[in-house]
Amino acid sequence: MKKPTKNRFLLCFACTVAVLAVLRPFVDTVGQEYSNTASAEHSDKADVARLNADSDAQQAAVTTETEDSESRQAAAATARRKGVHPILSVPDYREAFPDSQSIQIVAANRWGVRPVANRQDAEKRKQELVYVGESPYYHVDPLNSSIPYLVPRAAVLLGDIGEAFYDSLYRKGVPIHQLIVTSVLRTKQDVQRLQRHNGNATENSCHLYGTTFDICYNRYNAISRNVSNDTLKWVLSEVLRDKRQEGRCFIKYEVKQGCFHMTVR
Repeated sequence: MKKPTKNRFLLCFACTVAVLAVLRPFVDTVGQEYSNTASAEHSDKADVARLNADSDAQQAAVTTETEDSESRQAAAATARRKGVHPILSVPDYREAFPDSQSIQIVAANRWGVRPVANRQDAEKRKQELVYVGESPYYHVDPLNSSIPYLVPRAAVLLGDIGEAFYDSLYRKGVPIHQLIVTSVLRTKQDVQRLQRHNGNATENSCHLYGTTFDICYNRYNAISRNVSNDTLKWVLSEVLRDKRQEGRCFIKYEVKQGCFHMTVR
């Protein structure tokens, strides 16, 4: 075989370079397309992975929520089978019991007695008023600014609320507690005393008419063992909501005084 000459080698080299120069654009295009395809496939896989992860997370949340709901329903069903009713309370105390002074005073004027001047006057009005100082269903706090008298219609309402509260506690499996009444009939003299140190005391108070009483929601009189005040408040709110919806009374949720202020209707 003849040894290639220098000129022949240079000629072959030049031809090879020329061929490669012609083919390079095609090679680059194919390579770019391959790269783009690989990148797109990788991106698609990443998107699919994210979508799957999001779907799994959403499914887990739905499953958890469903399980919680099913758990609550199961607990409620179990309680009902045992004859125990679940405690539901009301969604919002202010919305459930919004009846202001302007609304309650109308009922007080309709169903109440002529305002009592003082304690001596109250003693003379016992034919119009009922003593409410003692009851198995509620406890009356020591009264400094009112006296334990109501018109018969309001006295019946207070007794019915106390009885319904007992019944509801029993059905829900909650230890029995007495309600605590903090304010009942006020004389004009009582209102004047209150106004000296309480700017919110109303001169034309509904309490003047024997139609109105306050039940506190943050204290209860335990008959057996103590229970959380919140639990008892939830039960009481259900009872009061029912009485209000029956058209038996107007109720105002008092935040500062810590009581439900109500007037018979």
